[in-house]
Amino acid sequence: MPSARLPRAVFAMDPVHLPLLFPDPLMARLRRTAEVDPALVVRDFTDPAAAGALARADVLITGWGCPRLDERALAAAPGLRAVLHAAGSVRSLVDEALWRRGVTVSSAATGNALPVAEYTLAMILLTGKDAFGHRERYRARHSHPPHAETAAIGNLGRRVGVIGASRVGRRLLELLRPYDFEVLLYDPYVDAAEAAALGARPVTLEKLLRGSDTVTLHAPDLPETRHMLDRAALALIRDGGVLINTSRGALVDQDALTDELVSGRLSAVLDVTDPEPLPPGSPLYTLPNVFLTPHIAGSLGNELQRLGRIVVEELERLARGLPPAREVRHADLVRMA
Repeated sequence: MPSARLPRAVFAMDPVHLPLLFPDPLMARLRRTAEVDPALVVRDFTDPAAAGALARADVLITGWGCPRLDERALAAAPGLRAVLHAAGSVRSLVDEALWRRGVTVSSAATGNALPVAEYTLAMILLTGKDAFGHRERYRARHSHPPHAETAAIGNLGRRVGVIGASRVGRRLLELLRPYDFEVLLYDPYVDAAEAAALGARPVTLEKLLRGSDTVTLHAPDLPETRHMLDRAALALIRDGGVLINTSRGALVDQDALTDELVSGRLSAVLDVTDPEPLPPGSPLYTLPNVFLTPHIAGSLGNELQRLGRIVVEELERLARGLPPAREVRHADLVRMA
């Protein structure tokens, strides 16, 4: 996209995110690279107030809350050449019309993968020490645990089963390397050599569920992965096992998981559920063996500027006539979360 003029960009997202994605120094850097009005943030591609800017736009800088990029959006932005997404997956954002037009798409998904992987690592370590169970018991009895309560816990040699070598899964595998874990991986698209390079042993899903102390989900939400952990699959996890889900709630049969957790056979760390949020009467809000959080593992607060920085870097590459470093291709959508 090199030219004598700066590329013209337009923001399209929920404006509440803009200051955190692009704090002042980053916004200044962006404005040195592109002609953009920070006061104009599009929520509706048919809005007359945005019509002039969209008609001239070369680039859309999108984020959470952006309307779907369909034929109507493309009609409003006839000169559009690139979409730079300051968030994770673009599956729900991009329409086939965008690919037919040949618009370049880039995503900051790699930046969003890091905090999810960090959160998951923290939960693996904490659940390996039964930190949440000890907290509950300490609150109740105000005394240190007896030896029998701590003899079976610890992270030395703990077996962690990672389902899905997605961006988050791969980043988690990288973060797990310095620890004394045995790591199992299930991903039908990863062969033995690649799994070994990632620091894991490839196994079937059944072997992973049977053989892991902690099972952590990082697969995409696709029709073929819906309820991949159904009642039968959950039953394979050993008594006392831990399930961590920072991916998508639909990967797990929520009713079956609730039954396992109410029985006390399993523990869980759930940052996502199905539905999300759970209905007010769900026992998962109060069970002592469940650590339930409201979808906070991904980028929040000051972590959002990492996503904005990726977008600025991509825009700088485009302005120099280089392809984006984090391009999303149409074929990628088949396996994308």
